Amino acid sequence: MSTPLLFQPISFRSVTARNRIVVAPMCQYSANDGLGSDWHVQHLGSKAAGGAGIVMTEATHVSDIGRITPHCLGLWNDEHKALLTRLANVITLCGSVPAIQIAHAGRKASSQVPWEGGKPIAVDQGGWQPVAPSALASVPGATVPHALSAGEVKDIVGQFAATAKMALEAGFKIAEVHAAHGYLGHSFLSPISNQRNDVYGGDLEGRSRFLMEVVEAIRGVWPSELPLWVRLSCTDWAPGGLTIEDTVAVARKLAATGLVDLVDCSSGGVAYDQKIPSLYPGYQVPFADAIRNQAGIATGAVGMITEPTHAAEIVANGRADVVLLARALLADPAWPIRAAKALGVKPELPSQYLRSVI
Repeated sequence: MSTPLLFQPISFRSVTARNRIVVAPMCQYSANDGLGSDWHVQHLGSKAAGGAGIVMTEATHVSDIGRITPHCLGLWNDEHKALLTRLANVITLCGSVPAIQIAHAGRKASSQVPWEGGKPIAVDQGGWQPVAPSALASVPGATVPHALSAGEVKDIVGQFAATAKMALEAGFKIAEVHAAHGYLGHSFLSPISNQRNDVYGGDLEGRSRFLMEVVEAIRGVWPSELPLWVRLSCTDWAPGGLTIEDTVAVARKLAATGLVDLVDCSSGGVAYDQKIPSLYPGYQVPFADAIRNQAGIATGAVGMITEPTHAAEIVANGRADVVLLARALLADPAWPIRAAKALGVKPELPSQYLRSVI
């Protein structure tokens, strides 16, 4: 019996992962002033020791005002870099490829952590004014964001590059640009949140300019032998928003640059009144399938993928190149070991964990 593709190695540029299971970014809301702690080390270390091929940090923000909450992880100074170096080291020690998601929350910044309600924090209550392509609040009653000038957009592009450079120095091997879920990159792409009439707005060409500039800036500091991914919301699930056809077009632009290696395919997050027609296991897989096979770029599938046979089928049938898991791995960090058993595979693991497959 041949080894299922899910458990065969996969390479992006010079980086090879032991399998095609990726730990998706999962915000822990457990940092202070952007600085993580032992919580983050155990969180990601357990996923690497559990057998995942690639382990990605949660959204790691490029500035203090770019954080979703006051307790989100950041990487904009050397103190932050020290903790991120430790994270990259522990992931590598356990046999996984360390990856980092680089993010700016845009107009969804200055919010409570989810278990406190997740609502916007007003400036007079300890929050800060978010920034965005246009002065449009993310939800009714939220602080209206500052509409970025073209010069300020360029400054944030530089922040993405600076964070990528520090991530490289910290030892990460894959970088992912977060341009999904209503955060800054996505809010430039979506006509729901971008009503600009300059070079960063208007048609899809203009709305995608910020993302393309971020990708180019990161590639200026990120070595050619290391992979760069982009996470996109493939549809806004709202009238007048992005469609999968729009996202395929953006993915084609990314592929044509030769700078991006994979599109991580999620959805939604920009419209507070979005309506997802139906939630079911793998409901976002058709987006990864469409982009992979219409835009000619590798993709990652994410969203309610919990069963080993389902994950294996997605990869085996060419619907995506990797699968990204989040909540399933929160519940069971050793999910890859369990999946390997179910599929008749002996997984590659740290020697200390080999008895787990008997």
